[in-house]
Amino acid sequence: MEVTPGTEQFTKMVFKLNGDLDDSTIKSLEYNDNRVEEIQDGIFVMPVYVEEQFNIFLVVSKLIEDDWIVAFTQATIENGSEITDLSDPIPTGEGLNMLGDQNADEANQLLKYFETLVEAKRGEWRLIQ
Repeated sequence: MEVTPGTEQFTKMVFKLNGDLDDSTIKSLEYNDNRVEEIQDGIFVMPVYVEEQFNIFLVVSKLIEDDWIVAFTQATIENGSEITDLSDPIPTGEGLNMLGDQNADEANQLLKYFETLVEAKRGEWRLIQ
């Protein structure tokens, strides 16, 4: 099922990893020289786009049953670089649409990143029911 980025339907899409998160998967998730880092047991984050007015981070965790889901979160940043809080997870499609509203080029680059993961059989898109 093809769902177009930027549409309302796309906000209901999540990206599911094919398998557990391990060292190989962590390496394959690198983006713009950033790597997912475990911040709590079973919760991994990585900055994707950080500007003064808007930021978005990847968050990887077991959000739905035993599936590892790649979603997004937004951070509260104080003193220029201290992350003091993260929002509740944002579905992958909704986060990409939010980024597209801020910077379409960055959103397209990130969409290509997810396409690369699909081609490498590292993950797949799923519609939230």
